[in-house]
Amino acid sequence: MKAVICTKYGSPEVLQIQEVAKPEPNENQILVKVFATAVNSGDVRVRGLAVKGFMKVLMRLVLGFSKPRKPILGTVFSGLVERVGNNVSRFNMGDKVFGMTGFNFGTYAEYIAIHQNSNVIKMPENATYEEAAAIIFGGQTAIYFLEKAKIAAKPNPKILIIGATGSVGVAATQICTYYGAQISVVCSSAGSQLIKDLGVSDIILYDKADFTSHTNKFDIIFDAVGKTTKKQCKKLLVNGGIYKTVSGTEYASESKNQLALIKELFENGNLKAVIDKTFSMENIVDAHSYVDRGRKKGNVVIRISE
Repeated sequence: MKAVICTKYGSPEVLQIQEVAKPEPNENQILVKVFATAVNSGDVRVRGLAVKGFMKVLMRLVLGFSKPRKPILGTVFSGLVERVGNNVSRFNMGDKVFGMTGFNFGTYAEYIAIHQNSNVIKMPENATYEEAAAIIFGGQTAIYFLEKAKIAAKPNPKILIIGATGSVGVAATQICTYYGAQISVVCSSAGSQLIKDLGVSDIILYDKADFTSHTNKFDIIFDAVGKTTKKQCKKLLVNGGIYKTVSGTEYASESKNQLALIKELFENGNLKAVIDKTFSMENIVDAHSYVDRGRKKGNVVIRISE
């Protein structure tokens, strides 16, 4: 099968398409023919080893010193169950599924073998493969941090989302709307129309104003791109307000419950896939180069199979 191999850490050009052995599912695994995946901030960070200081040493220890030990990157997927192991009871051949592999990676490939109890469930019934792949990373990250901020326990909370046009930000905006929040967002002028399309009118354009001068105070501030610190945002929080950021030491662990909520929200029309660009697997270098520029709106999807 074809797979995208990360030959070493570096620029997008380190990614090469190679022929590798098709995985054989064991008795507890399903073999998924991958139709779509996505390029997320975590993918480009791993490929480029784009962290600073001690974190660079730590990442080399965890992922591999000169190149990833697991060279097929990619963490989200949607596809079709092609085979099931003898002990598999949760899935059948022909099921459309979507999921996330975390630090096991492996989704930049035509096939992936995964345990039936891992982070995989049936796709939303009304989603295309591209849509299903697009909503996973941003959705699960947003759900994780918003749940940690106890959004469900706050009636009509006032929430500020910083960096609202990336994959995490667009998901967070929609999920906060689902919870009945009063939402303000920080984004660029170029992203303002997307935010308006998501139903938010209180928009702070960071290229025209300093968001820290906003007069409102918030129950929750969520930095979806990791460009701020709690100290910067402290004066915008109400007494007892909660600040969360994707760039801190807290890692957004994924779960089936998050996937199930993403599926439910999509099927009920409370979460839509925001897809900026779609690339073929053959154009994976171009896809990573585009995400590297830091200007994507929503998600960049990779079509693996037709």
